[in-house]
Amino acid sequence: MQVIVVGGFLGSGKTTTIINMGKYLAERGKKVAIIVNEIGEIGIDGDVIKRFGFDTKEITSGCICCTLKVGLRTTMNLLVKEYKPDIIMIEPTGIAFPHVIRNEVELMNLGEQVKIAPLVTLIDGSRFKHLMKEVKEFAMRQIIDAEILGINKIDLIEPIRLPILEASVQQLNPKAMVVLLSGKDTGESFENFMRIVLPDLEEISKGALRAEITEEAGPSKAEPSAPQETENSIEASRVGSYSAEFAVKNGNLSTEAARELTTELMNTIKVKVLQLNPEFVGHIKLFLDNGSETVKQSVTVYYEEPQEDVIKSKEGAVPTLKILSAVSNVDKEAVKAAVKNSVHEVFERKQIKVNKIEPEHNHEHDHHEEHKHGDHGHVQRISNIKSKN
Repeated sequence: MQVIVVGGFLGSGKTTTIINMGKYLAERGKKVAIIVNEIGEIGIDGDVIKRFGFDTKEITSGCICCTLKVGLRTTMNLLVKEYKPDIIMIEPTGIAFPHVIRNEVELMNLGEQVKIAPLVTLIDGSRFKHLMKEVKEFAMRQIIDAEILGINKIDLIEPIRLPILEASVQQLNPKAMVVLLSGKDTGESFENFMRIVLPDLEEISKGALRAEITEEAGPSKAEPSAPQETENSIEASRVGSYSAEFAVKNGNLSTEAARELTTELMNTIKVKVLQLNPEFVGHIKLFLDNGSETVKQSVTVYYEEPQEDVIKSKEGAVPTLKILSAVSNVDKEAVKAAVKNSVHEVFERKQIKVNKIEPEHNHEHDHHEEHKHGDHGHVQRISNIKSKN
Protein backbone atom coordinates (compact mmCIF):
# COMPACT_ATOMS: atom_id res chain seq x y z
CA MET A 1 0.00 0.00 0.00
CA GLN A 2 1.06 3.56 -0.72
CA VAL A 3 0.24 6.59 1.44
CA ILE A 4 0.28 9.96 -0.32
CA VAL A 5 0.03 13.32 1.47
CA VAL A 6 -1.09 16.15 -0.86
CA GLY A 7 -0.76 19.55 0.79
CA GLY A 8 -0.86 23.16 -0.31
CA PHE A 9 -2.26 26.51 0.73
CA LEU A 10 -5.97 27.30 0.67
CA GLY A 11 -7.37 27.34 -2.86
CA SER A 12 -4.40 25.58 -4.46
CA GLY A 13 -6.71 23.04 -6.11
CA LYS A 14 -6.07 20.08 -3.79
CA THR A 15 -9.58 18.63 -3.81
CA THR A 16 -10.04 18.81 -7.59
CA THR A 17 -6.60 17.28 -8.11
CA ILE A 18 -7.22 14.51 -5.58
CA ILE A 19 -10.59 13.64 -7.15
CA ASN A 20 -8.88 13.26 -10.51
CA MET A 21 -6.02 11.30 -8.95
CA GLY A 22 -8.62 8.95 -7.46
CA LYS A 23 -10.37 8.53 -10.80
CA TYR A 24 -7.05 7.93 -12.56
CA LEU A 25 -6.06 5.23 -10.08
CA ALA A 26 -9.50 3.61 -10.00
CA GLU A 27 -9.49 3.32 -13.78
CA ARG A 28 -6.28 1.35 -13.41
CA GLY A 29 -7.86 -1.09 -11.00
CA LYS A 30 -6.62 0.43 -7.75
CA LYS A 31 -8.71 0.78 -4.62
CA VAL A 32 -8.18 4.24 -3.16
CA ALA A 33 -9.22 5.88 0.10
CA ILE A 34 -9.15 9.62 0.70
CA ILE A 35 -8.93 11.38 4.06
CA VAL A 36 -10.06 15.01 3.76
CA ASN A 37 -9.38 17.46 6.55
CA GLU A 38 -11.13 20.84 6.49
CA ILE A 39 -11.09 24.09 8.41
CA GLY A 40 -13.87 24.35 10.93
CA GLU A 41 -16.59 21.89 11.78
CA ILE A 42 -18.48 22.10 8.47
CA GLY A 43 -17.25 19.80 5.72
CA ILE A 44 -17.57 21.01 2.14
CA ASP A 45 -14.83 19.30 0.14
CA GLY A 46 -15.81 15.90 1.49
CA ASP A 47 -19.32 16.51 0.18
CA VAL A 48 -17.92 17.32 -3.25
CA ILE A 49 -16.02 14.05 -3.31
CA LYS A 50 -19.19 12.21 -2.31
CA ARG A 51 -21.19 13.84 -5.11
CA PHE A 52 -18.81 12.43 -7.70
CA GLY A 53 -20.16 8.98 -6.92
CA PHE A 54 -17.53 7.77 -4.47
CA ASP A 55 -18.68 5.75 -1.47
CA THR A 56 -18.09 7.90 1.59
CA LYS A 57 -17.90 7.16 5.30
CA GLU A 58 -17.89 10.21 7.54
CA ILE A 59 -16.48 10.46 11.04
CA THR A 60 -16.20 13.43 13.35
CA SER A 61 -12.85 13.81 15.02
CA GLY A 62 -10.16 16.29 15.92
CA CYS A 63 -8.35 17.94 13.06
CA ILE A 64 -5.44 15.86 11.83
CA CYS A 65 -3.03 18.74 12.32
CA CYS A 66 -3.78 19.02 16.04
CA THR A 67 -4.48 15.47 17.25
CA LEU A 68 -2.34 13.51 14.86
CA LYS A 69 -1.21 10.84 17.26
CA VAL A 70 -4.75 9.72 18.09
CA GLY A 71 -7.05 10.98 15.32
CA LEU A 72 -5.05 9.99 12.26
CA ARG A 73 -4.07 6.59 13.67
CA THR A 74 -7.72 5.81 14.38
CA THR A 75 -8.69 6.91 10.89
CA MET A 76 -5.96 4.85 9.22
CA ASN A 77 -6.96 1.84 11.28
CA LEU A 78 -10.58 2.19 10.16
CA LEU A 79 -9.57 2.48 6.52
CA VAL A 80 -7.37 -0.59 6.55
CA LYS A 81 -9.95 -2.72 8.36
CA GLU A 82 -13.03 -1.64 6.43
CA TYR A 83 -11.74 -0.81 2.95
CA LYS A 84 -8.35 -2.53 2.61
CA PRO A 85 -7.18 0.06 0.06
CA ASP A 86 -4.18 -0.09 -2.22
CA ILE A 87 -3.60 3.64 -1.86
CA ILE A 88 -4.50 6.17 0.85
CA MET A 89 -4.41 9.85 -0.02
CA ILE A 90 -4.46 12.45 2.76
CA GLU A 91 -5.49 16.05 2.05
CA PRO A 92 -4.57 18.28 5.01
CA THR A 93 -6.26 21.62 5.45
CA GLY A 94 -4.55 24.43 3.53
CA ILE A 95 -3.34 26.01 6.76
CA ALA A 96 -1.64 22.92 8.15
CA PHE A 97 2.00 21.89 7.91
CA PRO A 98 1.79 18.84 5.59
CA HIS A 99 5.16 17.47 6.71
CA VAL A 100 3.74 16.98 10.22
CA ILE A 101 1.09 14.61 8.85
CA ARG A 102 3.70 12.85 6.73
CA ASN A 103 6.00 12.41 9.75
CA GLU A 104 3.21 10.98 11.89
CA VAL A 105 2.34 8.40 9.24
CA GLU A 106 5.98 7.35 9.06
CA LEU A 107 6.03 6.84 12.85
CA MET A 108 2.97 4.58 12.88
CA ASN A 109 4.98 1.42 12.21
CA LEU A 110 2.55 0.26 9.55
CA GLY A 111 4.84 -2.47 8.30
CA GLU A 112 7.26 -3.03 5.45
CA GLN A 113 4.40 -3.40 2.95
CA VAL A 114 3.43 0.24 3.45
CA LYS A 115 5.34 2.82 1.45
CA ILE A 116 5.12 6.56 2.08
CA ALA A 117 5.13 8.44 -1.22
CA PRO A 118 7.13 11.68 -1.58
CA LEU A 119 5.39 14.65 0.06
CA VAL A 120 3.41 16.60 -2.54
CA THR A 121 2.66 20.31 -2.19
CA LEU A 122 0.46 22.06 -4.74
CA ILE A 123 0.98 25.71 -5.58
CA ASP A 124 -1.64 27.79 -7.36
CA GLY A 125 0.56 29.19 -10.09
CA SER A 126 -2.05 31.78 -11.07
CA ARG A 127 -1.84 33.38 -7.59
CA PHE A 128 1.85 32.81 -6.90
CA LYS A 129 2.96 36.42 -6.58
CA HIS A 130 -0.04 37.23 -4.39
CA LEU A 131 0.68 34.27 -2.13
CA MET A 132 4.26 35.44 -1.77
CA LYS A 133 3.00 38.88 -0.81
CA GLU A 134 0.18 37.96 1.58
CA VAL A 135 1.31 34.71 3.24
CA LYS A 136 4.92 34.40 2.18
CA GLU A 137 6.37 33.01 5.39
CA PHE A 138 3.72 30.33 5.77
CA ALA A 139 3.64 29.38 2.08
CA MET A 140 7.43 29.15 2.07
CA ARG A 141 7.35 26.63 4.92
CA GLN A 142 4.97 24.43 2.95
CA ILE A 143 7.13 24.75 -0.16
CA ILE A 144 10.47 24.07 1.55
CA ASP A 145 9.22 20.83 3.13
CA ALA A 146 7.89 19.38 -0.14
CA GLU A 147 9.57 16.65 -2.17
CA ILE A 148 7.32 17.18 -5.19
CA LEU A 149 6.07 20.70 -5.99
CA GLY A 150 3.10 20.74 -8.33
CA ILE A 151 2.53 24.11 -9.98
CA ASN A 152 -1.21 23.83 -10.46
CA LYS A 153 -3.75 25.69 -12.62
CA ILE A 154 -1.37 26.16 -15.54
CA ASP A 155 -4.46 26.49 -17.73
CA LEU A 156 -4.91 29.94 -16.14
CA ILE A 157 -1.34 31.09 -16.83
CA GLU A 158 0.08 32.56 -20.04
CA PRO A 159 2.48 29.99 -21.56
CA ILE A 160 5.25 32.58 -21.80
CA ARG A 161 5.21 32.95 -17.99
CA LEU A 162 5.50 29.25 -17.18
CA PRO A 163 9.31 28.87 -17.49
CA ILE A 164 9.85 31.91 -15.25
CA LEU A 165 7.37 30.61 -12.68
CA GLU A 166 8.92 27.14 -12.76
CA ALA A 167 12.41 28.56 -12.22
CA SER A 168 11.19 30.76 -9.35
CA VAL A 169 9.56 27.84 -7.55
CA GLN A 170 12.58 25.59 -8.10
CA GLN A 171 14.82 28.26 -6.60
CA LEU A 172 12.74 28.23 -3.41
CA ASN A 173 13.27 24.48 -3.02
CA PRO A 174 16.16 23.23 -5.19
CA LYS A 175 15.83 19.66 -3.84
CA ALA A 176 12.20 19.19 -4.87
CA MET A 177 10.98 17.95 -8.22
CA VAL A 178 8.86 20.65 -9.86
CA VAL A 179 5.94 19.56 -12.03
CA LEU A 180 3.50 21.63 -14.08
CA LEU A 181 -0.13 20.47 -14.08
CA SER A 182 -3.77 21.42 -14.14
CA GLY A 183 -5.90 19.52 -11.65
CA LYS A 184 -8.90 19.96 -13.96
CA ASP A 185 -7.16 18.52 -17.03
CA THR A 186 -6.22 14.85 -16.92
CA GLY A 187 -4.19 15.04 -20.10
CA GLU A 188 -0.45 14.67 -20.66
CA SER A 189 0.71 17.02 -17.87
CA PHE A 190 -1.50 15.26 -15.33
CA GLU A 191 -0.28 11.81 -16.39
CA ASN A 192 3.30 13.03 -16.06
CA PHE A 193 2.46 14.25 -12.54
CA MET A 194 1.01 10.84 -11.62
CA ARG A 195 4.05 9.00 -12.94
CA ILE A 196 6.29 11.16 -10.76
CA VAL A 197 4.15 10.71 -7.63
CA LEU A 198 3.70 6.94 -8.13
CA PRO A 199 6.49 5.68 -10.40
CA ASP A 200 5.87 2.06 -9.33
CA LEU A 201 2.10 2.23 -9.82
CA GLU A 202 1.88 -1.08 -11.66
CA GLU A 203 3.58 -2.84 -8.75
CA ILE A 204 0.91 -1.71 -6.28
CA SER A 205 -1.29 -4.77 -6.37
CA LYS A 206 -4.57 -5.30 -4.65
CA GLY A 207 -4.31 -7.08 -1.36
CA ALA A 208 -0.69 -6.04 -0.91
CA LEU A 209 -1.39 -4.63 2.51
CA ARG A 210 -2.98 -6.56 5.27
CA ALA A 211 -0.87 -5.11 8.04
CA GLU A 212 -2.51 -4.78 11.42
CA ILE A 213 -2.87 -1.34 12.92
CA THR A 214 -4.27 -1.44 16.41
CA GLU A 215 -5.86 1.43 18.29
CA GLU A 216 -3.91 0.65 21.42
CA ALA A 217 -0.53 0.20 19.84
CA GLY A 218 1.65 3.28 19.84
CA PRO A 219 5.21 3.41 18.61
CA SER A 220 7.19 0.31 19.50
CA LYS A 221 9.51 0.46 22.48
CA ALA A 222 12.45 0.63 20.14
CA GLU A 223 11.04 3.71 18.44
CA PRO A 224 11.03 7.23 19.88
CA SER A 225 7.69 8.80 20.62
CA ALA A 226 6.21 10.90 17.86
CA PRO A 227 7.40 14.49 18.08
CA GLN A 228 4.73 16.94 19.18
CA GLU A 229 4.38 20.00 16.97
CA THR A 230 4.16 22.87 19.44
CA GLU A 231 3.43 25.68 17.00
CA ASN A 232 -0.15 26.43 16.04
CA SER A 233 -0.22 26.19 12.23
CA ILE A 234 -3.44 28.21 12.01
CA GLU A 235 -1.91 31.06 14.00
CA ALA A 236 1.24 30.83 11.90
CA SER A 237 -0.81 31.17 8.71
CA ARG A 238 -2.45 34.40 9.97
CA VAL A 239 -5.68 33.28 8.31
CA GLY A 240 -9.01 34.07 9.92
CA SER A 241 -11.66 31.46 9.20
CA TYR A 242 -15.31 30.75 9.87
CA SER A 243 -17.54 27.91 8.71
CA ALA A 244 -21.27 27.43 9.16
CA GLU A 245 -24.21 25.37 7.96
CA PHE A 246 -27.77 26.65 7.59
CA ALA A 247 -31.11 24.94 6.97
CA VAL A 248 -33.02 26.75 4.22
CA LYS A 249 -36.66 26.74 5.31
CA ASN A 250 -38.88 28.21 2.60
CA GLY A 251 -36.63 28.58 -0.39
CA ASN A 252 -38.23 26.23 -2.94
CA LEU A 253 -35.39 27.27 -5.22
CA SER A 254 -34.92 26.30 -8.82
CA THR A 255 -31.34 25.69 -9.89
CA GLU A 256 -31.23 29.07 -11.64
CA ALA A 257 -32.61 30.81 -8.55
CA ALA A 258 -30.04 28.98 -6.40
CA ARG A 259 -27.27 30.19 -8.73
CA GLU A 260 -28.47 33.78 -8.51
CA LEU A 261 -28.78 33.59 -4.73
CA THR A 262 -25.34 32.04 -4.33
CA THR A 263 -23.77 34.68 -6.57
CA GLU A 264 -25.44 37.49 -4.63
CA LEU A 265 -24.30 36.03 -1.32
CA MET A 266 -20.75 35.45 -2.55
CA ASN A 267 -20.49 39.03 -3.84
CA THR A 268 -21.87 40.40 -0.59
CA ILE A 269 -19.35 38.42 1.47
CA LYS A 270 -16.54 39.42 -0.87
CA VAL A 271 -17.36 43.14 -0.56
CA LYS A 272 -17.19 42.89 3.23
CA VAL A 273 -13.96 40.88 3.10
CA LEU A 274 -12.37 43.42 0.76
CA GLN A 275 -13.08 46.08 3.35
CA LEU A 276 -11.11 43.99 5.84
CA ASN A 277 -8.25 43.18 3.47
CA PRO A 278 -8.27 44.65 -0.07
CA GLU A 279 -5.66 42.16 -1.32
CA PHE A 280 -6.72 38.96 0.45
CA VAL A 281 -5.89 35.42 -0.56
CA GLY A 282 -7.55 32.35 0.94
CA HIS A 283 -10.73 30.49 0.09
CA ILE A 284 -14.38 31.50 0.32
CA LYS A 285 -16.65 28.56 -0.52
CA LEU A 286 -20.43 28.40 -0.73
CA PHE A 287 -22.39 25.21 -1.16
CA LEU A 288 -26.16 25.78 -1.72
CA ASP A 289 -28.21 22.59 -2.06
CA ASN A 290 -31.82 23.06 -3.24
CA GLY A 291 -32.62 19.38 -2.68
CA SER A 292 -32.00 18.21 -6.24
CA GLU A 293 -28.89 20.08 -7.37
CA THR A 294 -26.09 21.84 -5.54
CA VAL A 295 -24.48 25.10 -6.59
CA LYS A 296 -20.87 25.40 -5.45
CA GLN A 297 -19.05 28.72 -5.77
CA SER A 298 -15.57 29.70 -4.67
CA VAL A 299 -13.21 32.67 -4.64
CA THR A 300 -9.51 32.32 -3.78
CA VAL A 301 -8.08 35.81 -4.30
CA TYR A 302 -9.33 39.39 -4.14
CA TYR A 303 -9.55 39.99 -7.91
CA GLU A 304 -11.22 36.69 -8.82
CA GLU A 305 -14.81 36.37 -10.00
CA PRO A 306 -16.77 33.50 -8.37
CA GLN A 307 -15.99 30.11 -9.91
CA GLU A 308 -19.10 27.95 -10.16
CA ASP A 309 -20.00 24.27 -10.46
CA VAL A 310 -23.45 22.67 -10.37
CA ILE A 311 -23.56 19.03 -9.27
CA LYS A 312 -26.33 16.59 -8.53
CA SER A 313 -27.49 16.41 -4.92
CA LYS A 314 -27.26 13.22 -2.95
CA GLU A 315 -30.45 11.22 -2.54
CA GLY A 316 -32.76 12.55 0.17
CA ALA A 317 -31.01 15.92 0.35
CA VAL A 318 -32.81 18.84 1.97
CA PRO A 319 -32.22 22.54 1.20
CA THR A 320 -29.00 23.49 2.94
CA LEU A 321 -26.38 26.22 2.76
CA LYS A 322 -22.78 25.57 3.78
CA ILE A 323 -20.15 28.29 3.98
CA LEU A 324 -16.42 28.27 4.55
CA SER A 325 -14.50 31.54 4.61
CA ALA A 326 -10.76 31.62 5.20
CA VAL A 327 -9.08 34.97 4.62
CA SER A 328 -5.47 36.07 4.93
CA ASN A 329 -4.44 38.61 7.57
CA VAL A 330 -7.93 39.13 8.97
CA ASP A 331 -9.10 38.41 12.51
CA LYS A 332 -11.36 35.36 12.87
CA GLU A 333 -14.14 37.34 14.56
CA ALA A 334 -14.13 39.87 11.73
CA VAL A 335 -14.50 37.10 9.15
CA LYS A 336 -17.31 35.56 11.21
CA ALA A 337 -19.17 38.87 11.39
CA ALA A 338 -18.77 39.46 7.65
CA VAL A 339 -20.26 36.06 6.81
CA LYS A 340 -23.12 36.14 9.32
CA ASN A 341 -24.13 39.68 8.37
CA SER A 342 -24.03 38.78 4.67
CA VAL A 343 -26.26 35.74 5.16
CA HIS A 344 -28.73 37.80 7.18
CA GLU A 345 -28.84 40.62 4.63
CA VAL A 346 -29.20 38.50 1.50
CA PHE A 347 -31.72 35.98 2.78
CA GLU A 348 -33.83 38.66 4.47
CA ARG A 349 -33.88 40.58 1.19
CA LYS A 350 -35.03 37.41 -0.59
CA GLN A 351 -37.54 36.68 2.21
CA ILE A 352 -36.08 33.21 2.71
CA LYS A 353 -35.69 31.84 6.22
CA VAL A 354 -32.44 30.19 7.27
CA ASN A 355 -31.55 28.63 10.60
CA LYS A 356 -27.98 27.92 11.63
CA ILE A 357 -27.33 24.22 12.27
CA GLU A 358 -25.09 23.54 15.23
CA PRO A 359 -22.59 20.79 14.29
CA GLU A 360 -22.27 17.66 16.32
CA HIS A 361 -18.91 17.46 18.05
CA ASN A 362 -18.51 13.84 19.05
CA HIS A 363 -14.79 13.24 18.97
CA GLU A 364 -13.75 9.63 18.78
CA HIS A 365 -10.49 10.34 20.51
CA ASP A 366 -10.04 11.03 24.20
CA HIS A 367 -10.88 14.63 25.05
CA HIS A 368 -8.09 14.63 27.61
CA GLU A 369 -5.65 14.62 24.70
CA GLU A 370 -4.34 18.17 24.51
CA HIS A 371 -4.83 19.97 21.20
CA LYS A 372 -1.39 21.20 20.28
CA HIS A 373 -2.70 23.31 17.39
CA GLY A 374 -5.60 25.06 19.01
CA ASP A 375 -9.09 24.03 20.01
CA HIS A 376 -10.76 24.34 16.63
CA GLY A 377 -12.94 21.41 15.60
CA HIS A 378 -12.60 19.80 12.19
CA VAL A 379 -14.50 17.22 10.24
CA GLN A 380 -12.63 14.35 8.68
CA ARG A 381 -14.23 12.59 5.77
CA ILE A 382 -13.11 9.22 4.56
CA SER A 383 -13.93 8.44 0.97
CA ASN A 384 -13.51 5.04 -0.57
CA ILE A 385 -12.99 5.21 -4.31
CA LYS A 386 -13.91 1.90 -5.84
CA SER A 387 -12.16 0.74 -8.94
CA LYS A 388 -14.31 0.09 -11.98
CA ASN A 389 -13.10 -3.48 -12.18
